[in-house]
Amino acid sequence: MSGHGTPIPMTSHRSGPLTGVAEVPGDKSISHRSLILGALSVGETKISGLLEGEDVLDTAKAMQAFGAEVVNHGGGNWSVFGVGVGGFAEPDNVIDCGNSGTGVRLIMGVMATSPITATFTGDASLNKRPMARVTDPLALFGTQAVGRSGGRLPMTIVGAADPVPVRYEVPVPSAQVKSAVLFAGLNAPGKTVVIEKEATRDHTERMLAGFGAEITTEETEEGRVITLTGRPELTPQEIAVPRDPSSAAFPVCAALITEGSDVLVPNIGLNPTRAGLYYTLQDMGADLTFENMREEGGEPVADLRAKFSPNMKGIEVPPERAASMIDEYPVLSVVAAFAEGKTMMAGVKELRVKESDRIDAMAKGLRANGVTVEEGEDWWEVTGLGIDGVPGGATCESFLDHRIAMSFMVMGMGAKNPVSVDDGSPIATSFPIFESLMGSLGAKLERT
Repeated sequence: MSGHGTPIPMTSHRSGPLTGVAEVPGDKSISHRSLILGALSVGETKISGLLEGEDVLDTAKAMQAFGAEVVNHGGGNWSVFGVGVGGFAEPDNVIDCGNSGTGVRLIMGVMATSPITATFTGDASLNKRPMARVTDPLALFGTQAVGRSGGRLPMTIVGAADPVPVRYEVPVPSAQVKSAVLFAGLNAPGKTVVIEKEATRDHTERMLAGFGAEITTEETEEGRVITLTGRPELTPQEIAVPRDPSSAAFPVCAALITEGSDVLVPNIGLNPTRAGLYYTLQDMGADLTFENMREEGGEPVADLRAKFSPNMKGIEVPPERAASMIDEYPVLSVVAAFAEGKTMMAGVKELRVKESDRIDAMAKGLRANGVTVEEGEDWWEVTGLGIDGVPGGATCESFLDHRIAMSFMVMGMGAKNPVSVDDGSPIATSFPIFESLMGSLGAKLERT
């Protein structure tokens, strides 16, 4: 599947029990950062379990364009021969980041404090997304950015020839913005400080420390204060990428709403800044358990077992949990449709500026399938119809958004009538084996 080519309409039919082991892909956030930090090290970084979706492959190509040697050994095993902090070369061509907001924003940060110029573009969806939230703080280092109106791609970044360290308070919870500033701080002298009022996923901080950067995190009255000392020599690592909790959300949620299901999803990363969905599902009464909890590569990992859960109840999701599950609200809203009562999701305005306006996209599709949704600028509420109450039967627009497409495919597995999406091709950006994996568990998906 390609998120850049011909649309692929897809339909999901009500399924029998989903059973078996769901071997979901590697974590996308850690995969991006493994390639980037490998490129910023001196020597060979070895990566196993890399997610080989289009988003991550675009980041691998970008690292090559900036001068790193990136080798695919097959089977998710890769090597990156890095050029060191400040060692990026100016790319010969435009950097195409496809559908990946994470990729483009992190890479902008990495090159922002080197005296080179690069132009970035993406697919139709990415080129509509605002970049000022990253380019504004990067300007504090001395970086210049010239793009289309509204701070949109294509955009040229002129790196700072004489960067200065910055102190930056992130205005809204965003791991992408935080990470872009920290990556820019790597090649600035002195200490770069990032303050976040609400903690977001901390893979960047964990991995920077693992590669040998001097980085500290302190909880203060201001919030979470992260201090990075610039111009370290990063040491190459061997990284085993845990499986992606955001991808695991789809087989887990499908099992909860499909009668007779019992699905095991092994080796899932359960970083506290990423696991909010699973605690929320448990709060709703889902039969979801963590087995074999352990730590791998500095990240907590467990096997998730999800079983059919016919008696789930709607809840108010704690707003402070939003940052730890921001990508999972679309599929959570599907589960909420099969619960009893109302599920309120607040503090989620970040969803308005993802690959699509995810609140609007899900609300339109849910309503078309017979579910009542109320929404505001930073909240939405789904009124559940019970485990056998969702009519289905509609075709939903995916808005070139992989999570919207997969969420409606999950919905069709439990609805009375099939649910379709106009274009499932973007699924390849994050979960290229989605169709085959769900099919192996017993789901009935077809390209139409």
